[in-house]
Amino acid sequence: MPDTIIARCEAKGLRMTGQRRTIATVLEQSDDHPDVEELYARASALDAGISIATVYRTVKLFEEAGILERLEFGDGRARYEDAERDHHDHLIDMNSGEVIEFVDPEIEALQEKIAAKLGYRLKGHRLELYGVPLDKD
Repeated sequence: MPDTIIARCEAKGLRMTGQRRTIATVLEQSDDHPDVEELYARASALDAGISIATVYRTVKLFEEAGILERLEFGDGRARYEDAERDHHDHLIDMNSGEVIEFVDPEIEALQEKIAAKLGYRLKGHRLELYGVPLDKD
C-alpha cells in the first residue's frame, strides 16, 4: 500500500482535487486526532477557499474509502486518524480531552491470551481507556 494519504487515495481511484490534496496533507501532518472543525481551521489556513462543507464531504469520502478511521471518545466529536497508522491504543484524559496514544506489549499479549482462552484468534481490537490525572501531592 502506498505510504501517503494522497497516494492511497489515488490508488483507490479517488479524484484528488487541490482542496482534497490540502485536506489530505493536513491529515498527514496531524500528530493528534483532529475533528472536522480542527481540520477545517488548519486546511483553511492553507487555502482560504476551502469550506467546512468540503471538509465534511472529504472526510466522509476518505472514511468510506478506508483511508481514515473515525474515532469517538464520548465527547460528542468524531475525530479522525490515518487508518494505516501502526497499531496503538488510546488513553483519554476526561478533564482536558487530550488523547494519548500508547502501545503496551503486555496488554497486547493479554488480549491474545484472553481471545485464545475463549476459543478465538484475535483479528483486531480497539482499546480506549478513560481517566483523570492522579493527584500529585
